Amino acid sequence: MLRWGEKISIFSGNANRKLSEAIAQEMGIQLGDIDISHFPDGEIFVKFRSNIRGADVFLIQPTSSPPNETLMELLIMLDAARRASAARVTAVIPFFGYARQDRKDQPRVPITAKLVANLITAAGAARILTMDLHSQQIQGFFDIPVDHLYAMPVLVPYFRQVLGPGAVVVAPDSGSVKLAQSYSDMLNAGLAIVAKRRIDATSVESSHLVGDVKNRACLITDDLTTTAGTLTSAAALLKREGAAKIYAAVSHCLLTDMGRRRICESQIDQLVTTDAVPTGDFCGGKIKVISIAKLLGEAMIRIHEGASVSSLFQVQNNNNRD
Repeated sequence: MLRWGEKISIFSGNANRKLSEAIAQEMGIQLGDIDISHFPDGEIFVKFRSNIRGADVFLIQPTSSPPNETLMELLIMLDAARRASAARVTAVIPFFGYARQDRKDQPRVPITAKLVANLITAAGAARILTMDLHSQQIQGFFDIPVDHLYAMPVLVPYFRQVLGPGAVVVAPDSGSVKLAQSYSDMLNAGLAIVAKRRIDATSVESSHLVGDVKNRACLITDDLTTTAGTLTSAAALLKREGAAKIYAAVSHCLLTDMGRRRICESQIDQLVTTDAVPTGDFCGGKIKVISIAKLLGEAMIRIHEGASVSSLFQVQNNNNRD
């Protein structure tokens, strides 16, 4: 519940209104009234129906599928809030789209994550609140403060209940080792690493496993999944190596039709994710969604009050404010 009398306003875009409503409920306030519509030719129109002059405004909008539509909607919301004389506008972006294009790894390609950061800043954002960026350096793409949260404080308590002793956290590729190590430390579990080879844009082959998983519960960790090739390929290898049960944890579940089919047919017993983006259970109980509404709501309260959000980064401290 909010415990101050200063003016705060929270608005939701169309990308994930259910999450926005849950955040507002956790904070004990109502979502602000905003009109988001389209002209006949598809152009987006935004109008704040609530007075936000001098207010501390939070705009909640993951730039998930369709990313171009949700991003443009966020930019127009930001511009409208700035022109409506909001005192400060914070863009709450539970999932930051275009994050995988974060470096120039081949000739004549853009660094689109930096471009998007520039657009958001130019549109009027004074601060960013986001979660589990695909790479840490994206924080440096912004010339405004970035509060970067993690899904681990929400997901780890669940896995402490279900994994049991002797569990192993598995990095499905070399880029996920640091994340897997963090889960391993928090769960007091072992660590294993899968070597993969990308065949094409939607297919990978997991070829080698470093670590012992035989007769042990395994947890595959990654920040996001779309086609689920990495997760399902790693799960198949773990099953061949004798894993007893296989879980997967991803912060952002952006599954395509191909990804959904792969998950349903895979060796993964349960995929656990957050509601950062809209996700349904399409495999008869195989998908579990844990809400981040309380985590984001608490972070927004602290930002509004000028308090520290650093304790929200750690599982052991996420119920204590510093």
